[in-house]
Amino acid sequence: MFKALINRLRGRPSLPAKLTYEAAREALEARSADLRLELAGRKGVEPEILYFLAEDKDATIRRRVAANTSTPAKANRLLADDTDEEVRAALARKIARLVPHLKNEESDRVRDLTLETLQRLAQDQLPRVRAIVATEIKACKAAPADLVRRLARDPELSVAGPVLEYSPLLSDADLLEIVNLVRVSDRIAAIARRRNLSVAVCDAVIASMDIPATAALLDNQAANISRTSLEALVDRAAGIEAWHAPLVRRPNLSARVVRRIAGFVSSALIEKLAERPGLDSETAASLKQKTRRAINEGALEEGDTSAVRLVREAVAGGTLDDHFVTAAADLGQRDVVLHALSHLAQADQAAVQRVLESRNARAVTALAWRAGLQMRTAVAIQSLLKLPDILPARGGTEFPLAPADMELNLSLFGLAAKAS
Repeated sequence: MFKALINRLRGRPSLPAKLTYEAAREALEARSADLRLELAGRKGVEPEILYFLAEDKDATIRRRVAANTSTPAKANRLLADDTDEEVRAALARKIARLVPHLKNEESDRVRDLTLETLQRLAQDQLPRVRAIVATEIKACKAAPADLVRRLARDPELSVAGPVLEYSPLLSDADLLEIVNLVRVSDRIAAIARRRNLSVAVCDAVIASMDIPATAALLDNQAANISRTSLEALVDRAAGIEAWHAPLVRRPNLSARVVRRIAGFVSSALIEKLAERPGLDSETAASLKQKTRRAINEGALEEGDTSAVRLVREAVAGGTLDDHFVTAAADLGQRDVVLHALSHLAQADQAAVQRVLESRNARAVTALAWRAGLQMRTAVAIQSLLKLPDILPARGGTEFPLAPADMELNLSLFGLAAKAS
């Protein structure tokens, strides 16, 4: 009472600690913005009062109402269509946090209105509002499954990412559909980070030929990667540095796989391999000897490989050209060809890898064209890949595809036309 008296003397009215319905009505009738703001944030206020304030012309007051857990479901639904972004953001955070407790709600009408409000916010025009919903319900088992599936397919990563990585409501069928149809690296990587990922989904991530996503999968120690799939990855990993450290960190590697990995990773990673618990004494001794030998001979830098080094030396010496790539292809040095194409085409290594593994002769030819190489080099690359239908040169030396056709083939892999 003393505080209220002092505030009145200073010209700043306030509400009493114990607020009756009549006192709340008087505060509204006083037309004081300060009183309305305080009233909008108070717990236990009569629903009628908060519903009235939900239509206040002052957005700051509506934001308070949106964040107030005492606000009735009908007012919440009204605020879901508010013109103010901050109002909808505050509401999204509150409503999403209410979802796990809806089963305890006595009124079916309240539950239905709250879920309708959540659905509306999950379709908000602003990604920020949708992202708040996704983040808050990402691990919630009580969320509507159809809403979670919609958020998982949202065009914004800030929205789709949290549910793709954490939601227990996404089935293997949902995840497989997204991996097989979406073909977007960051979405596949989010799926690859899920705990206890099934063998089927792991295989789909690997089959996507997405290097960052596969690196995330390898780093996910709870992912159920089959022995066959892991060994196939090791076969391809020599020229893909992004996989080296995650492979070294994988649990339960056999001694044979450890020795194979040691054949292409840096000396620093070989040293980490040698420190793995459970290695047999022969393998451990072999790795330590390999590390000492690499150091004595001048080990490569962390993350470096022989393929990377060869390409770097060619760039430095001005010899990264048709002759270099053709020679590497003739020698079966797939990793060298991959790095060379990535450098010459100024293209992401993951995109180049996808082109090579597509076994699409037109796409491989278009990639060589983008890299500024001759058609005879494109044929050599096709031969290296053992493509079933090699696309021959036109007239012995010319590219058989028109530039527009090659641009189209490149676009299918997210690559633009010739590098400038």
